[in-house]
Amino acid sequence: MPALILADRKIIRVDGADAGHFLQNLITANIDAVEPGEARPAALLTPQGKILFDFLISKAGETGYHCDVRADIADDFVRRMTIYKLRAAVSIEKLDDIKVIAGWNEAPPTGALADKRFPGEAQVWRLHGGDAVADANRAAWDALRISHGVAESGADFALSDIFPHDAMMDKNGGVDFRKGCYVGQEVVSRMQHRGTARRRVAIVGSETELPQTGPDDAAIAILAGEKPVGSLGTVVGKTGLAMVRTDRVAEALAQNIPLTAGGSPVSLALPGWTGLSFDAAPDS
Repeated sequence: MPALILADRKIIRVDGADAGHFLQNLITANIDAVEPGEARPAALLTPQGKILFDFLISKAGETGYHCDVRADIADDFVRRMTIYKLRAAVSIEKLDDIKVIAGWNEAPPTGALADKRFPGEAQVWRLHGGDAVADANRAAWDALRISHGVAESGADFALSDIFPHDAMMDKNGGVDFRKGCYVGQEVVSRMQHRGTARRRVAIVGSETELPQTGPDDAAIAILAGEKPVGSLGTVVGKTGLAMVRTDRVAEALAQNIPLTAGGSPVSLALPGWTGLSFDAAPDS
């Protein structure tokens, strides 16, 4: 089975008698809906409703939870969570000795967690520690994410810059619209009810190799004619992910305006599992 040690990920353990209640009142996902054996997308938001940290959350023991987060922001994540702790019976600890392994396409090993960002038939899993043989490379993992339209911060968007809707978290279960209040909840709920989401993750295709970055490592713009409609994120060969303005892309497609990235013609598609399309209303 393809598997890869994700050296750029760390596990933060949140445990204690109040851990569930603490997280439920803080993050976008519904803690009560997290089942054993699965890792669900979640985010901690700014008060303005933008993603401050994105991560995967899973159960760990009777009262504990694992937050699978980017390694380079793990310490900041711990500090931010600690600010909200106050007098709650909660411990927050970075587990440096636990490696994060991702695998796909075959039945997962014992103890693995289903990665709920992906459709079930892809059989994508995470393992916190364990002895899975890591025989895949990073390009294979990135290609898998691209094929399913699964974006991650750092590679595909900047933190504190986008709303959960932009990263498809309203479609993959990363946001629960029926739970109680959490940080940034008012803004996110208003976007949902008014259907005002305009940016989305798109899958990019090209007949030639897509550029990774431009001068000074700047993101490559996706243009409709001469008008920017988004920018490239993760790229593997002739495919990639992009954050795009859906209204601008829909207008370009309706008028047969060519889409390009780095001077090369490209096609754009919204991930099939979302049920979204460029010719549909933004809130559909």
